[in-house]
Amino acid sequence: MKRAIRNYHKSFLNLIEAVRVTGNHSKKIDFEQGIENTCKTVKKCSSVAGSVFFIGNGGSSAIANHMAIDFWKNAKIKSLSFSDSALLTCISNDFGYEHVYAKPINFFAGPKDVLFAISSSGRSKNILNGVTAAKSKQARIITLSGFDSNNPLRAMGICNFYVPSCEYGLVEIVHQYICHCIVDMLIRIE
Repeated sequence: MKRAIRNYHKSFLNLIEAVRVTGNHSKKIDFEQGIENTCKTVKKCSSVAGSVFFIGNGGSSAIANHMAIDFWKNAKIKSLSFSDSALLTCISNDFGYEHVYAKPINFFAGPKDVLFAISSSGRSKNILNGVTAAKSKQARIITLSGFDSNNPLRAMGICNFYVPSCEYGLVEIVHQYICHCIVDMLIRIE
């Protein structure tokens, strides 16, 4: 068991180093530049009274909820996660689950806003539809994905963080790490 634990720990540390970041048109940028660009985008959004929205499914939804709270409570940035159970069940019942994020984003988002789209696979239809809705409203998109390096979410943002692993737990932990890095840097540059 100790060997398995050691290997898991090493896998996590290696994945932090292996995160790949791309900007517009899939242009490669280094991790530090990706965090800095994201912080600047969020600060600009906040300075013009925009909002930061978060979407995700399952564990990624938990990350989205956590980050929405940390962004407003700790970084003093207006933020919200669209994960209320009544909202999700209402929209999925009336329009289909693939629209649970697109519908509220179409209503709430605008050109002053930023959307963080978190998906381990980068292929969840409801996340992709949410991003498409945010783009139609001219919001800026930050993506966090994993699994297949050719996942569609990875090419949809102005800053895209990709974790090269197919293990849900590790991808989610690294996504959480990236989000905490962003919010902690936002707090430092207040």
